[in-house]
Amino acid sequence: MRKQFFTRLQFGFLTMFVVTINVLRAQNPIVQTSYTADPAPLVYNNRLYLYTTQDEEESTWFNMNNWRVYSTNDMVNWTDHGAILSYTDFEWAKGDAWAAQCVEKNGKFYLYVPVISKLNNRGAIGVAVGDSPLGPFHDPLGKPLLQSEWGDIDPTVFVDDDGQAHMYWGNPKLKYVKLNEDMISYTGDIVEVPMTAASFGKREGDPKRPSNYEEGPWLYKRNSLYYLFWPGGPLPEFIGYSTSKKAEGPWKYGGVLMPAEGKAFTNHPGVVDFKGKSYFFYHNGALPGGGGFTRSVAVQELNFNPDGSIPPMKMTAGITRALATVNPYALNQAEMIAWSEYVKSYQNEKVGVFIKARKDGAYTVVKNVDFGEKGARNFFARVGTTHHGGVSMEVRSGASDGPLLATIQVPMTGGDDRWTTVETILPDSVKGIHDLYFVFKGKAPSNILFFDCWKFGR
Repeated sequence: MRKQFFTRLQFGFLTMFVVTINVLRAQNPIVQTSYTADPAPLVYNNRLYLYTTQDEEESTWFNMNNWRVYSTNDMVNWTDHGAILSYTDFEWAKGDAWAAQCVEKNGKFYLYVPVISKLNNRGAIGVAVGDSPLGPFHDPLGKPLLQSEWGDIDPTVFVDDDGQAHMYWGNPKLKYVKLNEDMISYTGDIVEVPMTAASFGKREGDPKRPSNYEEGPWLYKRNSLYYLFWPGGPLPEFIGYSTSKKAEGPWKYGGVLMPAEGKAFTNHPGVVDFKGKSYFFYHNGALPGGGGFTRSVAVQELNFNPDGSIPPMKMTAGITRALATVNPYALNQAEMIAWSEYVKSYQNEKVGVFIKARKDGAYTVVKNVDFGEKGARNFFARVGTTHHGGVSMEVRSGASDGPLLATIQVPMTGGDDRWTTVETILPDSVKGIHDLYFVFKGKAPSNILFFDCWKFGR
């Protein structure tokens, strides 16, 4: 999400608002290979897809050009599917790929996005449609889905049990429409939700802003009760929530769910149920170089009281126990990662998404890999490097300096559009369940090697 209003004095305060988060060996932030923000989860076919915005490197403003997708079936290992849509895919848009959400209806996937319109240089909500969670997505309208007078950002869409789709959005005001059956149009006027203390809590010290609501709403339903999660102000933002018996309100303020913390002065909620548990997504600035304009998505379990209220929670290390195992005998993508250090994500037409090791000793981790009782006998990887000699990849168990399972020497290929496959026989059979560490070695000062996929054989 972006902030449309804040003063120079506020900005000076925000740069000093730092909360240290220990990311070493943690699961959060769940993506370490890019700066990500504004998480929007979607569950489809027993897999969780997470749509995010992308903060550009070393950014000093909300410079965001693409929407990305990550997915998981175990809540620990996340596969990077890369940038799946850009504001440039909307001919009528001129910039700002900010907080979006994707929903599925009748086998189609609708990605609702806020962008700046070329027509009047103001924010507007667009929609792109695809046949899968990963796209490709296209603009069916060739124009905005909707535009009000001001503040058209951060759309959230919820498809109810009866098939009716509800949309909220807006900063500093909260707005609402019912979408039509086609999901790319609406009927009637845009409704402006009353900003009352009863609905969103009372904001102190600002007569022009009577409630805490700031931006970034997220609509969710549990046990016939509707929840609206939202970042509250003034800056830095906390996450509050409100409840209602109807998707269109009226809303009743529930309190603060997550206080302002985490080295980023904005936040953005995303809530979803997956494999019998509820999960709360948010963002912070916990990665190296992170802050208010270089953010990182995180997740943790969300618990409810018997009466439907939600106990407040702090940012944690995240999900550490996988819901499933990884099959090492299937072809696995190198960009499926539970944790990494000094690794960046890239994509090109040759192989799609891949990773690069930025320095000697960089590594990635894949958790809960099950080799079975028979065990693995060989290891295969698709790799490359621009360096001649002395470049290798080690596969270790349990830690970056744990027991060595395999080593491959990476030959020079000349560029990340040129790849080779390398296979090696394992000195000992690998059995049972392991956390695999792929450790990258090389004497070059940067961009040691690039890595596309891997597989073990019996």
